[in-house]
Amino acid sequence: MPTTSILTKSPVEGFSAGLVDDNNIFEWEIVIMGPQETLYEGGFYKATMTFPVDYPLMPPKLKFVTDMYHPNVYPTGEVCISILHPPGEDKYGYEQASERWTPVHTVETILISVISMLSSPNDESPANIEAAKEWRENYPSFKKKVQRIARRSAEDF
Repeated sequence: MPTTSILTKSPVEGFSAGLVDDNNIFEWEIVIMGPQETLYEGGFYKATMTFPVDYPLMPPKLKFVTDMYHPNVYPTGEVCISILHPPGEDKYGYEQASERWTPVHTVETILISVISMLSSPNDESPANIEAAKEWRENYPSFKKKVQRIARRSAEDF
């Protein structure tokens, strides 16, 4: 079962996490602060983390509720990073099993990975092809979109 006690005892800078409803330990609300010295700096990005009933054997899903424009975030808001992919071999051969979900991952390690993802997108395997293409081919336009979203997220927070 997911637990908030570790995060309460030793909070980590850059995000906050807690239950959406005290009666449902499988649904968490997350706020990620845009990492300093990135395009996302100054933004407050709300997300939900949903744990499956077979957690920790299978990974939770993390989905941004706040608008997010990033090569590794689907247009629906769902985050696509290796540690949130089911355990085992990748049928496409892109990821090694060691890069995928293992039960040792915690809410903290997931959110640290998401903060790292915001700092350095992986455009080799994009979830949002439009964002990845714009990041590679028209960085000034990509930057402008992301900074506009960051400003809006801070105003809405």
